Amino acid sequence: MPTEVLTTISPSTNEPILTRDGLSDSEVALLPAISTQAFNDFRLLPFQERQAIVKRALKLIGDKQDVLAKELTEQMGRPIAYTAKEITTAVARGEYLLKISSDALKDTEGDPEQGFKRYIRKAPIGPVLILFAWNYPYLILVNSLVPALLAGNSVILKPSPQTPTIVEHIHDIFSQAGLPDKVIQYFHCGSMARLESIARSPQIKLVCFTGSVAGGLQIQRAAADRVVPVGLELGGKDPAYIRGDVDIKWAAEEIVDGAVFNSGQSCCSIERVYVAESIHDEFISAVQDVLKGYKLGDPFDRSTNVGPVISRRSAQTINSHIKDAIEKGAIDSTPENQSFANPPLGGNYVKPTLLTNVTHDMDVMNDETFGPVIPVMRVGNDEEAIRLMNDSEFGLTASIWTKDIAEGEELAEQVEAGTVFVNRCDFPSPDLAWTGWKNSGKGVTLSKFGFEQFVKLKSFHIKDYPK
Repeated sequence: MPTEVLTTISPSTNEPILTRDGLSDSEVALLPAISTQAFNDFRLLPFQERQAIVKRALKLIGDKQDVLAKELTEQMGRPIAYTAKEITTAVARGEYLLKISSDALKDTEGDPEQGFKRYIRKAPIGPVLILFAWNYPYLILVNSLVPALLAGNSVILKPSPQTPTIVEHIHDIFSQAGLPDKVIQYFHCGSMARLESIARSPQIKLVCFTGSVAGGLQIQRAAADRVVPVGLELGGKDPAYIRGDVDIKWAAEEIVDGAVFNSGQSCCSIERVYVAESIHDEFISAVQDVLKGYKLGDPFDRSTNVGPVISRRSAQTINSHIKDAIEKGAIDSTPENQSFANPPLGGNYVKPTLLTNVTHDMDVMNDETFGPVIPVMRVGNDEEAIRLMNDSEFGLTASIWTKDIAEGEELAEQVEAGTVFVNRCDFPSPDLAWTGWKNSGKGVTLSKFGFEQFVKLKSFHIKDYPK
């Protein structure tokens, strides 16, 4: 009998759709040693061969796009009209990281000096434990997996129990692409105690975690009794500020998409909206017009814009934020929409909700909602908007919407967030560092800086032999 049986529940029906067996404590304990053996060989594989393996694997992922997209819709509920885009974006992101890998991992020459040779080499760090979330599993995984392998590391993958097949596909695809055996290992697990135990293993040289603040802190504490880097991509409460000079209809369309896409289940979804007082009422009316055209429903219906949220517990959290806000004076300004009023039965459907008259005394403006909620607060000027945007324990992304690009860029400089957008949102660009400020995390993925956590520096200082 397996130690642990993990069941994936459909967000659309709340019915079980598949199960996976977890490993025992002793089986989990073996993974780092196996990974170390694989690493000792893989690190010697020429860099160009590692690049070739990754290139072949990315093509194979793209070839399976339709199968992978269907499974995403089944397991995490994003509408089928959008899941294939995650696969193509993940491949494109991986290809970008592959393109810059030679430069990112090359030696750094020291200053020239007669009779000396000095340089800094980027050596692989060793076995990497990657714990990743369900909401964009391929995108999240590519951020760490591709640079880890290109740098010459072995990896141990632990997916969310909600999307367990991701690692199985990735393992098989990289094997087909020629990756040596055991360089990628994976396990299914729902026990924080087992995750803590493997994070404590001295053979694990880096831990990459994507998920909740609470989960990230638990992993960080587990690894705290030894010197090991822990990369954390955690929550967000990402603000948007709409200045009075924007095209209101355009801004409304962008904000609704940024807040509601993937049912608001993104660490960089818009979760707070601040609108210049001069256009507030007109902006609310424009958002209502946009929401009237959205469809909440069966994610396998290609006309659906918004599917279910991931679980009953998530739906309860979202609805509790809405309830708390209304009890404290917020107004539910959501327009009438037949699909919002009559979602499919049985699933975790939460209607996109527009809240007005909100304040920072409400949970919906402080705690991560992770759902399709648009809370809008009017502001009198830029200074008030920036102060409120920074009034958060989180700092992942923020956006400013304005015709005045120079002013938008100047305001963005004042925002406390790892990524600041002007006239865009919810788009981690692979050429930029993806990093959280405050309780949104630590460490970096993407860009040339995204390779740095997967290497350790080794300085070579060589003097000519006298005579």
